[in-house]
Amino acid sequence: MPRTSAGLLVYRRPAEGVEFLLAHPGGPFWARRDAGVWSIPKGLVEEGEDLVAAARREVAEEIGLEIEGDFQPLEPLKQKGGKIVHAFLVEADLDIDTFRSNLFEMEWPPRSGETRAFPEIDRVGWFSFDQAVLKILPGQAAFIHQAIDTLGL
Repeated sequence: MPRTSAGLLVYRRPAEGVEFLLAHPGGPFWARRDAGVWSIPKGLVEEGEDLVAAARREVAEEIGLEIEGDFQPLEPLKQKGGKIVHAFLVEADLDIDTFRSNLFEMEWPPRSGETRAFPEIDRVGWFSFDQAVLKILPGQAAFIHQAIDTLGL
């Protein structure tokens, strides 16, 4: 059975139009990469867990913000590695200045025998449609297009 993740595609409507919240992965591998590496905040679904509950839990862990709202399911996407990602569209004008992420540990530098802690997400940002489709992982870009269709834009 393929691994399953769930996350939220959060949007807001400033005067300039719609913007989407994306998260940049933390750790040294991603530090200098930008275009095509951002993601919706998401994480693995536990066995038997409700998908919306899992998405809300994972977002709270990854960016430290609780999100309430009307969660609209988008069509799940299968990633290159076989993982199935479920996303829920929700409107929320979040203050990302209070963002904080949980940490993970890894050996760094490689083969050094030293373990360092890194944030799972090192930054989050609001992006217009055009910016979001350039920033987001190619395997998740369809979520942005689905959101535009769902919102009738």
